[in-house]
Amino acid sequence: MTDHHITRINPDRLHPTPGYHHITVVESGRTAYLAGQCPLDQNGELVGAGSLEQQTGQVVANALGALAAVQAEPQHVVRSVIYVRSSDRDDLGAAWRHFTGSALAPAFTTASTLLGVAQLGFSGQLIELDLTVALPR
Repeated sequence: MTDHHITRINPDRLHPTPGYHHITVVESGRTAYLAGQCPLDQNGELVGAGSLEQQTGQVVANALGALAAVQAEPQHVVRSVIYVRSSDRDDLGAAWRHFTGSALAPAFTTASTLLGVAQLGFSGQLIELDLTVALPR
């Protein structure tokens, strides 16, 4: 399989980033939109109640599984949106560090958004990850 031509850009006129790129350009090919990856195990049970780190670990595992299902890897991600149930910037920063220190880290060198939100879909859920993927050929 060959990869799309993916270009990641940080224009000089925009602020420096902590690892992501302001712009991601995909030249051609197929795209996959992953549903929000949640901290649920295969039985649909919440993992890591009250622990952002444990929940992030489960989200990473789920996202890697979803990518593998479409024969993709983290470097094929072209957009990520991270939702953290918190209004505390420290929690948002911790989520970013957990993700960028994980096996999914290459996914966060692309266009990325990090949001603090009031509520997520499952009781006790602290984090969710939305990924867009340029599928390899």
